[in-house]
Amino acid sequence: MTAARTLLIVKTGSTHDHIRERLGDFDDWIAAGLREGGAEVVVFDARSGATPPPPETVAGIVLTGSHAMVSEREPWSEALVPWLQQAVQAETPVLGICYGHQLLAHALGGEVAHHPGGVEIGTVSVQRHAAAAQDPLLGDLPDAFDAQATHWQSVRRLPPGAVLLAGNAFEPHHAFRVGRNAWGVQFHPEFSDEALRSYLDGLGPVLEREGLDAPQIAAALRPTPEAASVLPRFARLALASAE
Repeated sequence: MTAARTLLIVKTGSTHDHIRERLGDFDDWIAAGLREGGAEVVVFDARSGATPPPPETVAGIVLTGSHAMVSEREPWSEALVPWLQQAVQAETPVLGICYGHQLLAHALGGEVAHHPGGVEIGTVSVQRHAAAAQDPLLGDLPDAFDAQATHWQSVRRLPPGAVLLAGNAFEPHHAFRVGRNAWGVQFHPEFSDEALRSYLDGLGPVLEREGLDAPQIAAALRPTPEAASVLPRFARLALASAE
């Protein structure tokens, strides 16, 4: 592999065993989308305690989702903060997804906490803001697009200088950009409706306590090709910037 064509997936968590055995893990789903954009992929497990490679040695970085919470300040998670700051300063392309989106915001001075409305889960509609029309990553998406979502925490305050790109009535901060090459998306471009259905199969009692009906949410799931297109588009952008 050459650094100019290699994207680094920073693994911040794993899906449940029964889902991983059947469908693969978060990094597998992300890797599939990045490879569609022509990238080679390596995975670094941030939970290992090892030091990630210098940001300038890869064409781009993708941070996965996690069942952990950014507000818990896990040592392995906090260790990524200065590294992410370095990556953004170096203008290495970065894409944070769900936990990765929140961690990127935290690293750059934003605020992350539990959403006061509880969980957002299911296939949701996300609306682009006017600033996204010329955005290199989200600019080709329609003004409103479907995406898979599942999160209890969210970015409650954007980092200084961040450009808000997309949101909805429940989650105003579904996508932002900092500088030229760093993006966070709260929605899951890597999730299929099948993967999210597998999550819902085990969340019935939890969601019921929040007044939600898991079978009803599962029945409304649908494919989200526009959201999924974010991954190959990010790969193409990262590869182009490395040339």
